[in-house]
Amino acid sequence: MMADIRFKDFEDVLDAAGSLADAAEAHGSLCGALCSMTPYGLQDWVNELLPDQSSLCDESAAMMEKVFSATATCFGGQGMAFQPLLPDDDQPLNGRANALGLWCTGFLYGLGTGQISDLRALKGDVGEIVRDFTEISQATGDEAESDESSELAYAELVEFIRVAAQLVFEELQPLRQQFFPPTRLH
Repeated sequence: MMADIRFKDFEDVLDAAGSLADAAEAHGSLCGALCSMTPYGLQDWVNELLPDQSSLCDESAAMMEKVFSATATCFGGQGMAFQPLLPDDDQPLNGRANALGLWCTGFLYGLGTGQISDLRALKGDVGEIVRDFTEISQATGDEAESDESSELAYAELVEFIRVAAQLVFEELQPLRQQFFPPTRLH
């Protein structure tokens, strides 16, 4: 599902609509919010990114819905299908590295908008992931050279983030259910 979405297309939609966030940061914030809040809907995310939605055309709205739905489905599904939405591998490494940092910044922001009052107080695997994402978010790709070892390191970080975000989603399920218990049919 995520493979059907091009980062550049999403980036263009956000730019045209006057988004407050970069495309990587916007996707990261969606992922973090989905991990920490239920219900968290498409309109919640759009409101966060686009205070003035008058410039959001039907095609752009469809792209926002596609990104939201694919992300939520991948998190909730089986098989670890989640992928962070980042620039294509044919883009310069420094830009991809910066986008990865922005994705982590967005994730931490989204996670903090839920029921977690202090991200630094999280324990266990989730706390370690938050600390790792904090470090990654502070890194810049300004000096990243596109050699084989740098490309490999970048690929390993993307894989770490992919798996770590899915783990945070799974580990925080009890928290989401505590604040937003599932509805039962009577």
